[in-house]
Amino acid sequence: MSLSGILLGLINIAIVVVILVLIGAIVVWVMSMLGWPIPWNVQRLYLAVVALIALFMLVALILGIPSIRVISQASMMVTA
Repeated sequence: MSLSGILLGLINIAIVVVILVLIGAIVVWVMSMLGWPIPWNVQRLYLAVVALIALFMLVALILGIPSIRVISQASMMVTA
């Protein structure tokens, strides 16, 4: 794998982590406005799940393991 591929992979991991943390922060903000604050233990659990997702993505990047495929090949979907 080239250096540019590793750099793009690390940027991709950072973008995913930032988006997940931003979604969590928005949920905490909305719930606190509604008067149902989310306990700190649940927030730490969410951050731990985000860290595990980032670790999985990093290991997949280093080892070259394909991650979860959202869009599969079109030939697999067509039946003869």
